[in-house]
Amino acid sequence: MKKISIRFFEDNEVRAVWDDENSKWWFSVLDIVGVLRGEDDYEKNRNYWKYLKAKLKREKNQLGSVTTQFKFTAPDGKERLANVFDYNSIIELAKNFPSKKANRFIEWFTYSEETIDGKSKSKAYALFDSSLLNTLEVGTVKGLQQIHAYLFGGLYDFAGQIRTLNIAKGGFQFAIAKYLPETLKKIENMRENSFNEIADKYVEMNIAHPFIEGNGRSTRIWLDLILKKKLKQCVDWSKVNKKEYLDSMKISVTDAAPVKALLLSALTDKINDREVFMKGVDYLIIMSKKMRSQKMLANKYQFM
Repeated sequence: MKKISIRFFEDNEVRAVWDDENSKWWFSVLDIVGVLRGEDDYEKNRNYWKYLKAKLKREKNQLGSVTTQFKFTAPDGKERLANVFDYNSIIELAKNFPSKKANRFIEWFTYSEETIDGKSKSKAYALFDSSLLNTLEVGTVKGLQQIHAYLFGGLYDFAGQIRTLNIAKGGFQFAIAKYLPETLKKIENMRENSFNEIADKYVEMNIAHPFIEGNGRSTRIWLDLILKKKLKQCVDWSKVNKKEYLDSMKISVTDAAPVKALLLSALTDKINDREVFMKGVDYLIIMSKKMRSQKMLANKYQFM
């Protein structure tokens, strides 16, 4: 799966390619060099990168030797191998780049309205004001797919699609892809008559991890829709401690009590409050950024 031109910095294209094997984005080094130098000439940027890479090697900076290559369309229209960096390496490159734009670029790259996070946030905001929110299936797999497709349509090629690959994180393997449809059907049929039952269903869906990326944001909105329908409540995510939440979700595979306690303490009956919803959206994005800063996003999955 491949996605090109997912970001623009000052109207300059920063291309990326999706890596199925490692489940992450790789960004064109030449595009980054071009925007930081304010230079559009392909050959000049190519030559400058050769110079900078050699300089980094002499300084024993690992960026000089960790580049990977993927195919991008060159100015002559042909697909050619080009150097790429992942998220963390791009940040490191910008920090080492002699450019007045570096700090502004880092701020933009880590979070802006043109990033996947920024665009999915805007879509989530729009979801509250749209009629679609009231037409989504609640508590079903299809409903979760609808949420994911809405948030990430046009950003991920697999938006709304149940994964067909096995993935693992931190040594834990999520639901095996071969049996994922059956697993999701069982989760869909779980009871939703009490907070404990709904929380159990949420935890099981997280363990299943039906999408390659974007599971957290989608399932948290999915959870709130179930809580609203069944209990006339939702989670005020701004009241949930982020570190405690991440830690509790890690151990929820064997003990769901901690995450249940966190969510229960943050329940509110303000289910139609726009501010509560918007705070929740901001929380989801901050959580994604926090995971990324901990290197959980850039190197998030291993494919089995």
